[in-house]
Amino acid sequence: MLTAKYESPRKKDPLIFIVLSVIVGSILTIYPITYDVAAWRPYVMMLITLFWVMCQPSWCGVWFAFAMGIFTDLLTDAPLGQSALAYVLITFTARYFVREKRVLTFLNLWLIALIAIVVYLLFIWVTQVMFGVSYPVMRRWPPFVSSLMIWPIIYYCLKKWRV
Repeated sequence: MLTAKYESPRKKDPLIFIVLSVIVGSILTIYPITYDVAAWRPYVMMLITLFWVMCQPSWCGVWFAFAMGIFTDLLTDAPLGQSALAYVLITFTARYFVREKRVLTFLNLWLIALIAIVVYLLFIWVTQVMFGVSYPVMRRWPPFVSSLMIWPIIYYCLKKWRV
């Protein structure tokens, strides 16, 4: 009888919230908006992937990042595997550098997101240059700024299901 009182409460599985966040992120990724506003569209799928990989490492790992990257490539009509490879590299690097540190504060996660967004932008730019598709450099900064500004919203919407 005493043991029942001191049992730890069972944590809920975050699977439904992972699926819901991916659905919402995919809607935000492909929702039609005007051309001027579309230049500021943040990298929502990459940020959601990064959140789940960092905050639910037992549920989401490199394979999750790969699947999310393929899904993002299919959604955005990008070359198949471009975002997948970028997500896997970002995920592997982020998990490698924080494998010892499990106390991830909001500021730590925001700095990791900042570095991840820069790495993503550089990787996408390099692959596009290799394939001969090039956009002006100034067109890459609005999504960077909007992604940094949307990270706190993603974090505070999903932080309830962190480990």
